[in-house]
Amino acid sequence: MIGKKNIVFGFLYFVLTASLGPYMIITMFPDVGVAQVEKQTAVGRLQALKGSNYEEELEPLTDGQIARANTDGILSLNKLNNAEQPIDSLKSGPHAHGNLEALLNIVAGVVLCFIAVAPLFKQIISWIFIAGAVLHSGMLYLRYFGIEWADSLLFFGPWLVLLGLLLMSIAVLMGFRGEIVKDS
Repeated sequence: MIGKKNIVFGFLYFVLTASLGPYMIITMFPDVGVAQVEKQTAVGRLQALKGSNYEEELEPLTDGQIARANTDGILSLNKLNNAEQPIDSLKSGPHAHGNLEALLNIVAGVVLCFIAVAPLFKQIISWIFIAGAVLHSGMLYLRYFGIEWADSLLFFGPWLVLLGLLLMSIAVLMGFRGEIVKDS
């Protein structure tokens, strides 16, 4: 069955992309934990000041002291947002695309088992989906790891995925059958 390699690739790629996301967040973005602690300290102080009617050690705070405490809170929130931004782009970039392209390969592999078209046409579709996933989300992951040449190949991945979808729709139109087709 020609689609078998897409199904196997899809599951293995899904494991890889699903595990790389958390690994990258933990190892590549340690500043988030520091920023969270700093934010909690600054905002916690503001909450305590508000609860004590803006007094500290039984002394009322001046307007300048209150403004500095507010500024510390705002800057700590901004620092946390800035630290979380790369994580959000990772989740919406290579992690999300890798997971979707893994599932796309699984679905494409199953569909390839059910269509009766020339084996060469099915092989072309099969390899286009695998190459599209590797050259799209695979290159996005490499880019996050600092491998600069990945940008030069990134252009081809989305186009291969779209080409695979187009060819798959043509193949389904030509030869969809209800039972699994056994071929080389």
